[in-house]
Order: sequence, then C-alpha cells, then structure tokens
Amino acid sequence: MFAEFLQFLFSGITVGAIYALVGLGFAIIYNASHVINFAQGEFVMLGGMNTVFFISVGMPMPVAMLLAVVVTIFIGLALEKFAIEPARDASIVTLIIITIGASIFLRGAAQVIWGRNFHSLKPISGNDPVMIGGAAVLPQSLWVLGCTIVIVIALMFFFNRTLVGKAIVASAHNPLAARLVGINPRFIMLLSFGLSAMLGGIAGILIAPISLAYPGVGIMLGLKGFCAAILGGLGNPMGAIIAGLIVGISEAVTAGYISSAYKDAVAFIIILGVLFFKPSGLFGVRGTERV
Repeated sequence: MFAEFLQFLFSGITVGAIYALVGLGFAIIYNASHVINFAQGEFVMLGGMNTVFFISVGMPMPVAMLLAVVVTIFIGLALEKFAIEPARDASIVTLIIITIGASIFLRGAAQVIWGRNFHSLKPISGNDPVMIGGAAVLPQSLWVLGCTIVIVIALMFFFNRTLVGKAIVASAHNPLAARLVGINPRFIMLLSFGLSAMLGGIAGILIAPISLAYPGVGIMLGLKGFCAAILGGLGNPMGAIIAGLIVGISEAVTAGYISSAYKDAVAFIIILGVLFFKPSGLFGVRGTERV
C-alpha cells in the first residue's frame, strides 16, 4: 500500500514540476507587465517539437535540445517585439487577447510544419526504472525533478544577485520608481518573454519522453500551468512552484485512488475552490486600494 502511494507521489511530483515551470513562466511575464501570456503552453510544445525535429535531421541529442531552447527563446522574443510591443498602450485585456491569438497561430503553424502526428523523444538516460521504497521511478522523472531544482536555484540567484534580475524585481514592485532610476521597461518586458519562453522550452523537452510531443500538447499543460500560477498567487514565482507540485500530486492521487477520468478536472476544481475562498491565491498578498 505504501509503495503504491509512493508510485502516485513520484508521478505527481514529475508532472507537477512541469506545471511549476509553466506557472513560473506565467508569473515572470505577469510581474513585468500584468499580462497573462496564454501562449506559454505553446512554448512548451515548441521545445519538444523542435527537439524531435533537430534529432530527425541528424543532430546529436544535446545539440538538438540546446537549439530547441534557443529557437523557442527567439520565438518568445519575436512575440513580444512584433505583437506585444506595438500594442503596449492598449488595455491589458487587449494584450491578453493578443497572446491567445499568438497561441492559436503557433499551434496552427506547428500543425502545418510537423503535422498532427504524435512524436516520441528518446529519454535522456534510458528507460530502466529506479526502485525507491518499492516504487518504480523512471530516470526521466529524476531528470525532470533535478532540472527543475537547478532552474529554480539559478533563477533565485539571477533575481537576487544580478543587476538585470534586480531590475526585473524592481519593475514588478514599483514600475514608476524603476523608470525614474533609469530602468527601461521595454527591455524588461522583452527579457521577461525570453525567460518565460526558455522555461517553456525546457519544460517541453523534459516532458516529451513521458507524454510525447505533438502540436496540441501545450493546450492542457498551459492551462494547468496557469492554474498553478493562480493557485500560488499570480505573480508569486515561489508560489507557482509549490502550487504546481500541489496540482500534480493531486492529479496523480485522484487518478490512482478514484479514476483517471477525473484527472484533468482536478486542477480546475482546485482553482475554483481557491477563487471562491482565497482569490489572491495560497501565497498571494491581498491587496487594498484607497479611493
């Protein structure tokens, strides 16, 4: 019984780490602009699909992965430069609609380029499971968890110890004061889209050997990553990470002990409960406005 629970727990942590990376991408862009980027799921899709493509043309796997992340970053930068920046004076709702349109465009372009077929990606270090407490854990799951931990530590160092990272944090806390000390909000916005695209691309590469790569894979991953961002308190990076793990574990336990038919509904049930009882999220700060 305990081994069965561990199996569900490890499965939930694996997929929850992916949700955490996607939710972190949402949080970074929201902090920079208060825009919710609904193309974040497509960044995940592009990471996996580009890796499959580069490997298919004969590139070594490490090179293919690196190029896939670079291409995804460039697409994220292009989205900000050619779609978001020209509409920077528009309302937040308009900018969100632009990201929804970008999501549909990227998904359609992927279907035209690669077709609608499912593509498999070879695991980074084989398929032989590792036994932990009686539960079988795939090496790819360990890669997902390990890479997520490294990324989180690297981002904490970036935001807390580098001038550019501190500029992003300053812009998130007080945009006007950041401008007054010479921080360029356009550069911060561009950098935020690049960072979120990088996180999405890495997440797509890590999850592709487990869930396969196909043009529509980003839809549900994006929505669940958004749920993680809301659950953790929109704009709270650490909250998004913890909430992603909560959502992933809840899904796995529900699928294991109740039915897999309800697995995809768990994230949305959780988010509805949070919005009803704590709209600011589990780790969000309730805001007040004097009028």
